[in-house]
Amino acid sequence: MKAMILAAGLGTRMRPLTDHCPKPLLPVGGRPLIVHHLGRLRAAGITEVVINVSYRAEQIIAALGDGAGHGVSIAWSREATPLETGGGIRQALPLLGAAPFLLVNGDVWCDLDPATLPALSDGDLARLVLVDNPDHHPAGDFHLDAAGRLHAGGEPRLTYAGIGLLDPALVAAEPQGAFALAPLLRRAMAEGRVAGHHYRGRWVDVGTPERLRALDVELTRC
Repeated sequence: MKAMILAAGLGTRMRPLTDHCPKPLLPVGGRPLIVHHLGRLRAAGITEVVINVSYRAEQIIAALGDGAGHGVSIAWSREATPLETGGGIRQALPLLGAAPFLLVNGDVWCDLDPATLPALSDGDLARLVLVDNPDHHPAGDFHLDAAGRLHAGGEPRLTYAGIGLLDPALVAAEPQGAFALAPLLRRAMAEGRVAGHHYRGRWVDVGTPERLRALDVELTRC
């Protein structure tokens, strides 16, 4: 299986930290945030990684190179301007191939072992990892029913962790360009083609300087 790390965002919420350093390279626990992802992927046996880049792309590419120094092989998907999540995946499909792949948002930290995620069931387009709602997102995103299926509506709700297994067919029919992933996921949920995985381990949305500092302190103490 291949993995794709989303790293093309502008990092607006992280300013001023991202004025001169792209968010994936911000240090946490003694190493860049994106390097934590690479290490976890390598440990799970996932060594072919696609990374999309746009803002300060050359800094990220210079820091990671071809991935050999981290035990993986990196293919770069360059975006002249950020294409949003859906558009970024759509552009990267030639690098990802036709098989389901692991998608990881570059601005989360999670101790999930990707190897523990069940494969997609026949006909499914996605399996999303959900976590308990954090304080900064109490309303959650989706409802996970007793059968393990995800729904856009319903209670109780959980928060999408920014990690999941995706079938390329989810975005393959969309035209090239910038577009969001969420509407496609909701459409697939309405068709009964999205499963969920409730993860109860450690997860952090590293979306603000305050949360980055808190995670840095936590990991440094470990």
